[in-house]
Amino acid sequence: MTKFFGTGVALITPFKTDLSIDHNALATIVKFNIDNGTEYLVICGTTAESATITKQEKKDVINTVKKANAGRLPLVLGIGGNNTAEIIEETQATDLTDIDAILSVSPYYTKPTQEGIYQHFKAIAEASPKPIILYNVPGRTSSNMLPATILRLANDFENIIAVKEAGNNVSQYLQLLKNKPDDFLIISGDDDLALAVVLAGGAGVISVLGQAFPKDFSTMIRLGMEGKAKEAYQLHFKLMDVTAQIFEENNPAGIKAVFEALDLAQDTVRLPLVVVSNPLKEKIKKSVALLK
Repeated sequence: MTKFFGTGVALITPFKTDLSIDHNALATIVKFNIDNGTEYLVICGTTAESATITKQEKKDVINTVKKANAGRLPLVLGIGGNNTAEIIEETQATDLTDIDAILSVSPYYTKPTQEGIYQHFKAIAEASPKPIILYNVPGRTSSNMLPATILRLANDFENIIAVKEAGNNVSQYLQLLKNKPDDFLIISGDDDLALAVVLAGGAGVISVLGQAFPKDFSTMIRLGMEGKAKEAYQLHFKLMDVTAQIFEENNPAGIKAVFEALDLAQDTVRLPLVVVSNPLKEKIKKSVALLK
């Protein structure tokens, strides 16, 4: 459980201009995070553009991250979707050696009832050889996994160990923190609310921005977990503008623009995503220059 306290980062998948995966850039980003305080890495989440990555490319990405990580940080692998049987099949077919947990997004598009969501994760939990972190992100799935459903799953299945909550809803966070089992982790999936969630008792964050500014972001979260709100908010305010900017048009186009400004990766994305507009790119460049 302590593996998932602090700052985890939802790694991007860097692409070259020909849209092939830039494995050298990915390895560089992994090492950059290891060297600057990130506590764990999330592979092939939604920020990794997993919807447009082939099965073979996903295997290749996993291998690149494993090799660059060399056993230093815990690894979480994204395996989720709206086809329960397919998720179970992928979970059982994937080599999960060196993978510490699975991050599984609540079903999207089909908009199941709360009972449907419960049965979906029940089936996955019963089939998974690894601990599961639920992922609630209603802004992308068009379906909110309610606190009652999350807590029901937390109480019913020992291998469902946490939720990445990304509803950007303070009330929902507080309901989860108030009523959760003692050993169940509430992990923020909202970069702008992460510090507030930690100060209220959350276990940390799975961050988008954190992978580009791992030293400042992970320090902010650690200070928050120590109850040092004043010091933590100094870093929150320092990162506040760029945090808003990376989500202004699209994630991960925004964070990729940051990585381009840092000279760590190109800003290329795969359709239907497009790179950020020139005005936003200029704003991001200015923000990054101030933070370097």
